[in-house]
Amino acid sequence: MTERLADLPPPMQRRLLESFFGAGGVHQMPPDPAGDWHTWLLLGGRGAGKTRAGAEWVTGLVGGVIGIAARPVGRIALVGETFADVRDVMIDGPSGLRAVAPAGERPQWKPTLRRLEWRNGALAHAFSAEDPDSLRGPQFEAAWCDELGKWRYADETWDMLQFGLRLGARPRQAVTTTPRRIPLIRRLIDAPGVVTTKARTADNAANLAPSFLAQVTAMYGGTRLGRQELDGELIEDRADALWQREAIERARVVAAPALRRIVVAVDPPATSGRDAGACGIVAAGVDAAGLGYVLADASVARAAPEIWAARALALYRSLEADALIAEVNQGGEMVAAVLRLLDPSVPVTTVVATRGKHARAEPVSALYAQGRVRHVGALPELEDEMCDFGPAGLSNGRSPDRLDALVWALTHLMLGAAPRVRAL
Repeated sequence: MTERLADLPPPMQRRLLESFFGAGGVHQMPPDPAGDWHTWLLLGGRGAGKTRAGAEWVTGLVGGVIGIAARPVGRIALVGETFADVRDVMIDGPSGLRAVAPAGERPQWKPTLRRLEWRNGALAHAFSAEDPDSLRGPQFEAAWCDELGKWRYADETWDMLQFGLRLGARPRQAVTTTPRRIPLIRRLIDAPGVVTTKARTADNAANLAPSFLAQVTAMYGGTRLGRQELDGELIEDRADALWQREAIERARVVAAPALRRIVVAVDPPATSGRDAGACGIVAAGVDAAGLGYVLADASVARAAPEIWAARALALYRSLEADALIAEVNQGGEMVAAVLRLLDPSVPVTTVVATRGKHARAEPVSALYAQGRVRHVGALPELEDEMCDFGPAGLSNGRSPDRLDALVWALTHLMLGAAPRVRAL
């Protein structure tokens, strides 16, 4: 946006800076109108300003605002989950088209025609995603689609809209939605000609009640729901993964009960230096009923041995754990030696991998399937690895270091020898 402003005459710069897009957040800015794109996909959290961004974009199109459109656009489609959503959110809502219109240029809503009319002759027609066939016939220069992830007939409605975007030199559309794992959104993210931007709820903090943001962040920050509804992330699961997010969410608890044993497992990186992977450091415990609790993920990337060892020992002390479990395949006895050098009093149990990572992880995933493991709070990076770990490993080809540490901890606590009782 800054680069585009610099190319404009000073009077136009002032006009744009005084508008919403000049004063609004970067997370709400549309793509460059001179760019080679046809769809702007804005994935945003709740309260991130998605509706305001869509309404301001349409208003800029209608007025031919420099930086938004090369010339005024006269025929626009407004598509929402239901007709009531289009009327109450996109048109008459507090961040809708009528609310953001410049003084003296507020469009008039014609409910019987389901049409919004501007003084310059521009028209916006309202459509519901519950009635895809209503988009047969009409034609447009632009479209604004809101909450695509909630559309009942998403594919059918989208397809009909594409056939209607056939006016003007370059028909375009904006999609403002909270991300959901529907096939259409996944296809759009990877499609050519689609510019995807993201908006977090926190990015719009200036326009939200401070108590609201603090409360929802405390309750949902880092969880699957929070990452979707607050951070605007599209959270995916692999079909062949050993874990699924919904099962992990069901097993999430706020705090652990009194635990019989607590261990910290360390899965060291295979190499050191800039190319080193993460050192997996995960703490887990088991209660009197035999249920496992994953307490913390303190994994660290590209760290020297003395750094990751110190971090593991700090977690061990903070939780008053019973033992450190260290995998020694990669570093041999060096792993245990580094830990003992920093604190000789800490009991270190070394383990050696005799099977592949997937084979070692399967019995632990079975514990989750049996409802025998809980996650205390949110562990997003660990859970990402768990839900992306299939027979061939992680989809990015990296080592699942956090997951390995989790497997060692729970294997030791729940699948090995009977645990000794630990008084708390």
